[in-house]
Amino acid sequence: MTSLLADLPPLDVAAGPRVAAPLPADRPVRWGVLATGKIATTFARNLAQADGCEVTAVAARRLESAVRFAAEHGIGTAYGDYRALVEDPEVDVVYVATPHALHKEHVMLAFEAGKPVLCEKAITLTGDDAAELAAEARARGLFLMEAMWMRCLPMIRRLGQLVDSGAIGEVRQVRADLGFRVDKPPTDRLLDPALGGGALLDMGIYPLTFAHLFLGEPAHVAATAGLSGSGVDLDIAMVQSYASGAIAALTASMTSLSPRTASIATDLGRLDFGEAFHHPRTVTWTGADGSTETLHEPFLGTGLVHEALEVVRCLRNGEIESPLVPLDETVALMRQMDVIRRQVGVRYAADR
Repeated sequence: MTSLLADLPPLDVAAGPRVAAPLPADRPVRWGVLATGKIATTFARNLAQADGCEVTAVAARRLESAVRFAAEHGIGTAYGDYRALVEDPEVDVVYVATPHALHKEHVMLAFEAGKPVLCEKAITLTGDDAAELAAEARARGLFLMEAMWMRCLPMIRRLGQLVDSGAIGEVRQVRADLGFRVDKPPTDRLLDPALGGGALLDMGIYPLTFAHLFLGEPAHVAATAGLSGSGVDLDIAMVQSYASGAIAALTASMTSLSPRTASIATDLGRLDFGEAFHHPRTVTWTGADGSTETLHEPFLGTGLVHEALEVVRCLRNGEIESPLVPLDETVALMRQMDVIRRQVGVRYAADR
């Protein structure tokens, strides 16, 4: 039996807007890591496996933290000041890994130093702030990308090709869930409203992005949530309908070990994603006749390698925006989350 993926074209990327001067191809792209938390650690480990990348400098609010991080990852320069990092002439691109509520400030800090940015998701707290950063990047001719690594993974990209080809029919239903139990104090960034806490921005963004990739912009959104005493969403469920008549059912949790699975159902069969759907290596297709096929598409590192490689590709081509993670879609998803937060009663200081 011929694999569903066999006739698909290679995973090439159409070039994005080219405004910036391309980085030279005869040396590694030099990264500056802004913050030293858990995701920064994971990213640095992935960068070590990404061809053409090196981490030149790291910064933290406390110099001791930056020094420890630098020693752990073999980084030559450590700063106890974020401005010093972004102004370092040896840094080509800044990776912003601070809590959501600080992203806008730190992206702008890098922009003021003339540096391109990969910013952790969610890129900001609100759609307006995301739109402001996108406009600023375009006005300055600087690269900006949200670190939605799921969009860059080989399997997700291949399935996008497969759906677009029409070979598995029309997508009619998407289901996706992501959750785990957060046993942290109320001051932790995941639970603190001042830092953009809540399941939606940290976990729910994955199911929402997943649905957007395969169904596009929803016509209607309805959401419900269980909130903490401080007013952040601990568990959230979202139902979306589309102009095509398709629907999506999406959930996220910070109180339970939820399934973390997903499915894409079409009029000809179904794609099933196992646990940790947002970084799949294998997906199972079940046809309407009961036949099955397991699709395989490995990824590098823990998956974050691929977003780093996409940034490198863009910078070497002088592109200021990635076609895999378009700024307009990043802004659209932030505005979608604004609507959802209003429906469930979650408000941040950044809301206007």
